[in-house]
Amino acid sequence: MTTIVGIKTREGVVLGSDKRASKGFFIGSKITQKIAKVDDTLAIAIAGQLSDAEYLIKMAKAERKLIELRRGFPLTVKESARLIANLTYSGLKNYQPYYVELLVAGVDEEGGHVFAADMSGAVTSEDFASSGSGSPIAYGVLESVYRKDVTNSEAKEIAAKAVAAAMERDPGSGNGIDVLVIPNLAVVREVA
Repeated sequence: MTTIVGIKTREGVVLGSDKRASKGFFIGSKITQKIAKVDDTLAIAIAGQLSDAEYLIKMAKAERKLIELRRGFPLTVKESARLIANLTYSGLKNYQPYYVELLVAGVDEEGGHVFAADMSGAVTSEDFASSGSGSPIAYGVLESVYRKDVTNSEAKEIAAKAVAAAMERDPGSGNGIDVLVIPNLAVVREVA
């Protein structure tokens, strides 16, 4: 139970989340970090079982490094999302599924990207996305205010507004909002 959002902007990407981790009807933590920064160009927002998500993120970081070392240049955001989706699908295929829905967001030479990935191994590219128990409410906000030329600053406000709206009506979401901005400049810094 959670609310996460990802927004593609003309200047990069923005991820937002609430901070509540629930255990059924009990609030297990009020300070959970649901946005994991992989590096300066990529981050993952987590909905679902935290332990599964943390394991997948550690595996993805290691695999990305190995692939980068072998081929001599970094993975694109799409390749990273596909890698993460393949890892989640391997669990499902082995009858040990990872109970997660992830928003993989980042920047590369083509600009900002937001991908939704789930335990089935599916990956979809989106201008904006939401997941978790509060996502129907967050989508209402995102649908009403998103536009393709949104700036990082505007998207930061939209993400916070979408998560806040979900926190008002969804008992699985709450206890504050985290927002992460990854600007397109992150790619320039890495290449230079």
